[in-house]
Amino acid sequence: MRRRQRSLPTALATARSVLPAGRRNGSADGGAPAAATDDSLSGAGGTAPAPDRPEPSSTGRSGERGAGSGRDRPDACPGRRTPRERLRAWAELLRVSALFSVPGDALAGAAAVGRRPGRGTALAMGASLCLYEAGMALNDWADRDEDAVDRPHRPIPSGRVSPAAALGAAGALTAAGLALAARAGRPALTVATGLAATVWAYDLRLKHTQAGPAAMAAARSLDLLLGAAATATGVRTPSGSGSPDNVAGASAAATAPPAPGALTASRSALPAALVLGAHTYGVTAVSRHEAHGGSTRTPLTVLATTTALAAAVLGEPWRPGTGRADADTRRVGTGPLGRVADPVRLLVVGLTGAYLRTAGPPLLHAALNPSPPLTQRAVGGGIRAMIPLQAALAARAGAPVTGLAVMGLVPLARGLARKVSPT
Repeated sequence: MRRRQRSLPTALATARSVLPAGRRNGSADGGAPAAATDDSLSGAGGTAPAPDRPEPSSTGRSGERGAGSGRDRPDACPGRRTPRERLRAWAELLRVSALFSVPGDALAGAAAVGRRPGRGTALAMGASLCLYEAGMALNDWADRDEDAVDRPHRPIPSGRVSPAAALGAAGALTAAGLALAARAGRPALTVATGLAATVWAYDLRLKHTQAGPAAMAAARSLDLLLGAAATATGVRTPSGSGSPDNVAGASAAATAPPAPGALTASRSALPAALVLGAHTYGVTAVSRHEAHGGSTRTPLTVLATTTALAAAVLGEPWRPGTGRADADTRRVGTGPLGRVADPVRLLVVGLTGAYLRTAGPPLLHAALNPSPPLTQRAVGGGIRAMIPLQAALAARAGAPVTGLAVMGLVPLARGLARKVSPT
């Protein structure tokens, strides 16, 4: 009897060893069902799917349960995401941390034409933000197949944002940007139309061609000219003196004709637009290597270009003129370093130094070690460096308060860049 009792546990152990794992964890041994172990590889949370999770595919790699396709994973189903997760996906798609590099274009353009920011400037900033975000959504829509291989974590290839939603957002944001530009006047609408056409041409056709960096540089230059044209349009003052009143309300703008020659007046912003466009050309050229790295010559060339642009900002006035901005520019740009005691000149020097400090070291690191992470960091530094460059351009044009206001966007951009990558 004792021998039979001793052999019973041995027989049970032998039977358990040949049973499937699911039966061993169940009630085959006569006890209560054991808790299912966590299966982090399959994502099913255990040996059997929960009622609110889809059945894992049984035809995965090497016969593993739960190795199904991406559409079977709960994290690839956008309909089951929380509002916060959907908001983060759209923030990544639109690269909202790079948005702070946009308002400075309009403000620098306003300073370049010798006008204080007003209603037209605000409308230009709104149009610029819409068109910039339209380009971001369209960029990811056009690159969705490439990102599925190189950057599968991006919102569209990961399934967090559908391609149709991204394309629809690009169209809606483009229409909104043109509508805001139209409210700023016909010259602003003309420039905004060219800007929108450049953005769409870059994303859909020119991005992977030799003309890609030039197209992106043209878009950024047009963005600054948009602010200049919208600000220079202005409205007539009620006294009929013909001087622009950029802070007038919509009713005044509707009853008074726009100031003539807004596009002609915005020509004084061309030098600043070319400087900003040249910087954008360099950032775009580096960004073409951010997925695979391997380029040393491009970061070195862009670093030399960045130094030359800083010297141009600190150099002599670009053109003579009679406006307030031109008079202040002549005063600021006296000699190679200007008047050292001039506070405006000191501000320009400080802002230009901040531009070099933001863009230079990441480019040098990418040149010494052209790996994808360091190349991406150089691209991010180039995007953030646009803010101090815009501030320096505004201060150089005789608008130090505007330059300081633009520089105030730096901590906001830096803080948001820690949460959402600008590249």
